[in-house]
Amino acid sequence: MAPPGGGHLSPYRHLLKEPAFVRFLLAGTFAFAGPTTGLIVVQTQIAEQYGAGGAGFAALALSLLGLSATLPTLGAALVSGTLADRYDRRRILKVAEAVALAAAAALAVVLAVDPRAAVAVPVGGPAGLTLPVWLLLTFPIWAALTAAVTVFRPTFNAALPEIVDSRDLGAANGLLFASAVGLGAATQILTGLLDQRWGPAPALLVPVVLFSGSLLFLLRLGESAGGPRGPRRQSFLAEAQEGYRYLSRRRELLAVTVAALGINFLSALAFVELAEYSSFYLKETPSFLGLLYGIGTLGAGLGALAVTRLHYERRLGRLLGAMTLGMGACVAGLALTRSAAVAVADMFLFGMFPGMFQTAFQTGVQATVPNELLGRVFAADEVGSYAFVPVGQYAGGLSTYSFGIPATYLGAGIGMGVIGLGLLTVPVVGRFRFDPDPMAAQPPPGALVENPLRGPFLEEPPTPPSVAGATR
Repeated sequence: MAPPGGGHLSPYRHLLKEPAFVRFLLAGTFAFAGPTTGLIVVQTQIAEQYGAGGAGFAALALSLLGLSATLPTLGAALVSGTLADRYDRRRILKVAEAVALAAAAALAVVLAVDPRAAVAVPVGGPAGLTLPVWLLLTFPIWAALTAAVTVFRPTFNAALPEIVDSRDLGAANGLLFASAVGLGAATQILTGLLDQRWGPAPALLVPVVLFSGSLLFLLRLGESAGGPRGPRRQSFLAEAQEGYRYLSRRRELLAVTVAALGINFLSALAFVELAEYSSFYLKETPSFLGLLYGIGTLGAGLGALAVTRLHYERRLGRLLGAMTLGMGACVAGLALTRSAAVAVADMFLFGMFPGMFQTAFQTGVQATVPNELLGRVFAADEVGSYAFVPVGQYAGGLSTYSFGIPATYLGAGIGMGVIGLGLLTVPVVGRFRFDPDPMAAQPPPGALVENPLRGPFLEEPPTPPSVAGATR
């Protein structure tokens, strides 16, 4: 692949001339836009099921939706990286997307039939709380969809260095993320409008179409050029442990992964109740919920493109701290307004900061972790971060039920601010950085390995790791 030419947009033009990358880009764009559109429909149905008079019960039901996916998500995160490093990554992507498509279709069928009989919550729920049959049927379907997405995400991220040169990783990540959130913003707004006008089943055709499109482009991508990962000299468990051992030696990467656990927990704690915030706190319609998701996603796309202009590579860890402070301020800001216009502007800003964070972090991992360990390191980040999201969703429901929306959002925002200050001040985080020049690449500056491992930027043959068996 020829290096990109001059000019600000030339890296993007260069990448878009490569057919394999374009198919990969479209597959990821459709895949990453799909889950939130389904979530909008389910969250709206839960809020409408209980109405304004049952806002507390609605908060608990929303939290149970997240809790239903906890164990499947954690299980998928634990094995996804080893699968990605052990087997053909493109084949795994196709299987995961087929499962997500089947789950979205099943969800549409359940909400089309719409069984409304109420079932009392067993021991542990407040008196009078009931769940409709359609929601009970939704729990395992949503768990399957979430598990498929959890397998897809680290595998997709680990496959990118197989598609583009290492010098193009930053631009490719920015373009992938911006494209995904651009389409996501449009489809989320569309989903909200369809749900309000035609009901949940027609609105769920949006994620069905998105997952179908992703699967189509993955099928056109073919298998990996190199086929499977190669001869397997270790057991599945040994290979899984290798990723965690590597992460424990990369203390700067481990510190960011632990911080991401807290960030994702607090973000989930707040935004699992976004439907309740929109419906009962701002007193808006279901289409406004789609607008909130869409505008936040649009902000994330802008952030993904804007971060490439900051030349952040040599101060990556500190940049992540600044972005986390911004997230915390925006989450707390939602609790301080009842204006729909201010909430939309706040969500746009909130989207920008995670867009910058995710793109920069992902590029840093791809640039400094050996390709043969990349899937497992991304999956370790999934376990430490995204797999904790359902727990945050459940905590958000309990907090909203007990303390209300303002206190929940303020607490989440302050917590994110504390994490951001930690990322800005803890010395080890400052060592999370890399040289964007592939000819000058060195072993990761914070790596505590006796023998350097080969990363995507290194040209020399790898030195075997000193460990025998041996995150986003």
